Amino acid sequence: MQYRRVLTIAGSDSGGGAGIQADIKTISACGCYAMTAITAITVQNTIGVSDICIIPKDIVQGQINAVLSDIGADVIKIGMLHSSELITTVKESLKLFNVRNIVLDPVMVSTSGHQLMQDEAIETLKKELLYEVRMITPNIPEAEIILGKKIRHQSELPSFAKELSSNRKVSVLLKAGHLSEKKLIDIFYNAETDQILELKSERVNTLNTHGTGCTLSSAVASYLAHGLSLNEAVQQAKEYINNTIIEGAPYVTGKGAGPVHHFYKFWK
Repeated sequence: MQYRRVLTIAGSDSGGGAGIQADIKTISACGCYAMTAITAITVQNTIGVSDICIIPKDIVQGQINAVLSDIGADVIKIGMLHSSELITTVKESLKLFNVRNIVLDPVMVSTSGHQLMQDEAIETLKKELLYEVRMITPNIPEAEIILGKKIRHQSELPSFAKELSSNRKVSVLLKAGHLSEKKLIDIFYNAETDQILELKSERVNTLNTHGTGCTLSSAVASYLAHGLSLNEAVQQAKEYINNTIIEGAPYVTGKGAGPVHHFYKFWK
């Protein structure tokens, strides 16, 4: 017997709501075995990020090599990559193992507004990594940075999702949470089938949305590891994140943006 294996390459959140901690919780809750390569350590709580310690690139590379050369991975999820040097290191490390089943969450800014990626790293991400993966999961601000244009209305999302794919066979889950429409409709463009899916949910009135991007991308990676198709994995992940937000809404954790309820299926 073998576990469904997901390696997450991301930063650590000392508050436990986002980053590596959210990834491990999500991957575990979705029935997979979580492994990690930590790229940065943030000094962080529900109020914000006050400091970042970047892990040396050879240590990041060593973590990836140690996991993939021994345990292997069915899917890899990539989150916070702070610098151009680190992006290149991760890309080259994954090339050694010919990994293609990769979900990239282009983490650029924290929920509290703290910039988590150097300016030059954004260009490196676009040129070297964005189109080397199977799927990306940007939110509205991240999509605007990548495209260099504003996104104002829900009706624009399908065309922008296709533009983000840019005919390079990377599928795009464009998250609508930052828009103001009452109905929340994420758009998934499946580049492998040239298909658009609308993923609808009701907005939940809660501050507890810290780590939603990390959680959603890790859920997609987990369902892919279970052998689901892209469409099925995205639909299951959307249902999971929606339930984590609903079930986490009544809780108070800290003085700011609290986490979602990753283990709502198990904790009552």
